[in-house]
Amino acid sequence: MPHLIDGYNLLNVVGIQGTPRGRGSLESARTALLNFLAESLDPDEVPRTTIVFDARDPPPGLPRETRHRGLVVLFAARDEDADSLIEEIIQADHSPKQLTVVSSDHRIQRAAKRRRARAVDSDVWYAEVLRKRQQRGRQADSAGPERPSIPLLEEDVQYWLREFGG
Repeated sequence: MPHLIDGYNLLNVVGIQGTPRGRGSLESARTALLNFLAESLDPDEVPRTTIVFDARDPPPGLPRETRHRGLVVLFAARDEDADSLIEEIIQADHSPKQLTVVSSDHRIQRAAKRRRARAVDSDVWYAEVLRKRQQRGRQADSAGPERPSIPLLEEDVQYWLREFGG
């Protein structure tokens, strides 16, 4: 299911901070959020995820649309704000029932629900992403490293039997 994310709304919920004050703090916070998403989402979800940011303080020379580790990143440069661009994207979507819109903004949630898209509060969605990420980590830990199947030589078996008894 594709995700459409209100970037600054999620950034505020997640609480990622950029470098303390000064130029580049907002850019570093955006980058940290995008890195978190790229590492936390299922790999097949990453290219189907779009994050929309207001155009306030975009990185110099950055186009309106870019990619970050497979994620689609949009800056609402020509729109009034990210909310307006998100509403346009929801309206233009060909299969909105397959779309998950992530924002705690009621205006965006209403736009999503009008098109029968799934609207999820940012904090709820973030908790879900964390839970899935932890679950994947536990599964990877419990699986352990894969060991190749190597046939044992009879002399090796006899050696180990002598060493450890049997």
